[in-house]
Amino acid sequence: MQFISQRMWPIRRLSLGTRTQTRLFNNRPPYQRFNNKQKFWQTRTFWYTTGTGTVCGAIYYQSHLEDSPTGRRRFINVSSAEETQLGASAYMQTMATYRFQIVPHTSPVSQYVHKVAHRIIRAANIPGSWEIHVINSREKNAFVLPGNKIFVFSGLLSVANTEDALATVLAHEIAHVFARHSAEKLSAAKALQLLYIFVSLFVDPSAAEMGRSMATLLVELPNSRQCEQEADEIGLEFMARACYDPHQAVELWQRMQENEQMVPQLL
Repeated sequence: MQFISQRMWPIRRLSLGTRTQTRLFNNRPPYQRFNNKQKFWQTRTFWYTTGTGTVCGAIYYQSHLEDSPTGRRRFINVSSAEETQLGASAYMQTMATYRFQIVPHTSPVSQYVHKVAHRIIRAANIPGSWEIHVINSREKNAFVLPGNKIFVFSGLLSVANTEDALATVLAHEIAHVFARHSAEKLSAAKALQLLYIFVSLFVDPSAAEMGRSMATLLVELPNSRQCEQEADEIGLEFMARACYDPHQAVELWQRMQENEQMVPQLL
């Protein structure tokens, strides 16, 4: 009998072990029983990290709010030095692109543009030195880069054919620099880029593309319209200070709009 008991012991031990494993298996939660792992966004770590990041982001956002010249609250996390550096880089690229089309400063057209621009600059009371260039091109455009760099395409003078009209365009573009609109748009772009990266890494890469489209419709386009309206308001004030007629601005923008509508017909 002792011999039979010894022979049966491995079988009994195997039976006990099987019952123990079955009991432990049945006591596990369902998701462990079927070896289903939690998704990352369902874990506490994700929500703790998200909550902490949201609070820190809100504090950072609030600490970088400032008033525009018209009193509008906006988010800016780009320093004036960074903005000037970006303007200097854009200036070098522009000069390289149009190096054979820059009108000499001694030409009557360049002197005319200089006269109107300096009159606006003195009225705006913006510190620093300014560089003004006229580009020999049929394009009807003008822009001012951060760091006080003004570019006027000679084709613009066919539409802005009076000093008041040219002052309207220059005052509007100088107002963009005065209000630091380039820094505002760059700050918004940086914040949205961080949001895209977070969504693509932790939620769904395809959702980032949808978020980029929604951001364009809900953030970037309204922000661009606000900047343009603000530049109009500040530019008209600069014109009045420089003793130009702000009422001429309406006629100029109408001519510009009519000219844009004519371009497809000419093509």
